[in-house]
Amino acid sequence: MSEKPADRLHVFESEAIVVTWSRARCIHAAECVRQLPEVFEPGRKPWVRPERAHADEVARVVARCPTGALHAERRDGGPPEAPAAKNVVYASRSGPLYLRGRIEVLHADGTRVVEDLRVALCRCGASRNKPFCDNSHWDAGFRDRGDVGTDGVRPAHGPTDGVLRVTLEPDGPMHLEGPFVMLSADGQHAAEAGAATLCRCGQSEHKPFCDGSHKKVAFEAR
Repeated sequence: MSEKPADRLHVFESEAIVVTWSRARCIHAAECVRQLPEVFEPGRKPWVRPERAHADEVARVVARCPTGALHAERRDGGPPEAPAAKNVVYASRSGPLYLRGRIEVLHADGTRVVEDLRVALCRCGASRNKPFCDNSHWDAGFRDRGDVGTDGVRPAHGPTDGVLRVTLEPDGPMHLEGPFVMLSADGQHAAEAGAATLCRCGQSEHKPFCDGSHKKVAFEAR
């Protein structure tokens, strides 16, 4: 199995705002580049220059990063990024699960992998940076329409503090517990849920939900 890529936060500063970028969690969704190219310009050194726009605009665009690779901290007294009004799990077409809201990703023993407002989690099984997406679904030939249904979701039985907790089962699926809306790739179908067990191996016939296929394919994700 390939090694997990090394990660460190790259820091870009202005007098009003500090932007941090995680290379390992970036999948080049390019929301930042499209929205604010004068600040975010790949290939330039440094590629982020927060001083080139008002801090409000920089913070707004950073909050559009779907993976959580970008974050911002205000120095000018501006407000911090607020969590989404509802936790949302978006099953993208032939790509990762995008989570937005108050999100905690945990190992099976309860230790925290990450606490964030925006996360992109691998569901093709091929990422070298599990549980995060690293765009390996392209080379793996992962295919899924991003449909969701109500037969794979359940009411919550855990804490009711508004946090969506994602627990990673070793060599198995991810268990979601907490209030969330599951949204299809076309945006036309949504399921209100409190719990679900989602596929991480990419082989389930009932995507995005787990059907036990990880056992048949000897999926490894420790």
